[in-house]
Amino acid sequence: MSVFTGLRCAMCKTEFPAKALYVCDQCLGPLEACYDYEAVRTTLTRDAIAARPQNLWRYRELLPIEGEPRTGLHSGCTPLVRAERLARELGVAELYIKDDSVNHPSLSYKDRVVPVAATRAIELGFDTFGCASTGNLGNSVAAHAARLGLTCYVFIPQSLEPGKIVGSSVSAPHVVGIDGNYDDVNRLCTQVGDRYGWAFANINLRSYYAEGAKTYGFEIVEQLGWRYPQHVVSPVAGGTLLPRIGRAFRELREVGLASGDLPRIHAAQAAGCSPIIDALESGATHPEPVKPNTIAKSIAIGNPADGYQVLETVRRTGGAGARATDPEILDAIGLLARTEGIFTEPAGGTTLAATINLLNAGTIPRDESIVVCVTGNGYKTSNVMTDQLRKPTRLGRSLREFEAFLADHSTQPVQG
Repeated sequence: MSVFTGLRCAMCKTEFPAKALYVCDQCLGPLEACYDYEAVRTTLTRDAIAARPQNLWRYRELLPIEGEPRTGLHSGCTPLVRAERLARELGVAELYIKDDSVNHPSLSYKDRVVPVAATRAIELGFDTFGCASTGNLGNSVAAHAARLGLTCYVFIPQSLEPGKIVGSSVSAPHVVGIDGNYDDVNRLCTQVGDRYGWAFANINLRSYYAEGAKTYGFEIVEQLGWRYPQHVVSPVAGGTLLPRIGRAFRELREVGLASGDLPRIHAAQAAGCSPIIDALESGATHPEPVKPNTIAKSIAIGNPADGYQVLETVRRTGGAGARATDPEILDAIGLLARTEGIFTEPAGGTTLAATINLLNAGTIPRDESIVVCVTGNGYKTSNVMTDQLRKPTRLGRSLREFEAFLADHSTQPVQG
């Protein structure tokens, strides 16, 4: 059962009942869900979790729904990969990749947040479900809406990668390409939601949607044997994931599922869109909007909705931030693939490249445990790697021709 009790402003702490508000009407701050932690302690035990199905709803008591889950029954519980070859390459002792590039059904971490938002949309009586998206969210919203039989609208920038457009369109939503960047799309969707009374996962349902991201943090701790890592590096786009990982860690301690020192949480952004890193460096309490210019389109959000919470989480945990240039992002995608066989999109390349920069700067010690967050799949954005890869060798059908090729290449070092 859920012990969700309502909403509270993250800034001024004003409390609200459980309904489809998405900003505080006192200070315009973001709203977050509240729970009866005493009640949670009685049912959410390690043994109870272990006996539940392998999906994100195994942490049901700490998710903001009132009835039964409607979708996401195969989402979550993605691998936490001990990245030993990559760790040796980087000279670190204990390195993990939390790999949501294989999340079901749309291959990104958005398959955590959308099931919560979609379930809540149905509970609140909506019949039209939509989003403003840089790609992965649209894929997930379209897939889960199809499973639920909801009318669906996916609003995207016209410049989005073709693979991500296909990933949404195949589920037959109404895909609307807007002449502008993500922030332009988001503003329009806010107006559409208000005018037509539609549920937008990441706008008027954001308070519920964002809570699904906590399951990423819950799983990290559970998969480490109910212990915290010392460092987590998370990409930042709109700001949903990073602060909810931090909240997940705090809630696990609050309800007695984990103990010890909380991790330092670090923010990763592309150099071409880094309002959070700018604010960390300047000491600002809120990020100043920027105009995105990077290949990492899935995190190219110049005005992050939850920027205040990202900054607060990074600072409170003693974390830091780092940028990655586009060439560093591409190099990191290749490095992860050739050492661990994980093909991530530019968002994951950004996170790994930023981790490398934090290691090189001495911000993250090389002898401490590190979790790098990979949130999306590289097959959706394979076009960005086309010029980085060696072309296939073309041979005829004879064994003699292959043996000649092999003899010519046998003295060359094997990459990776």
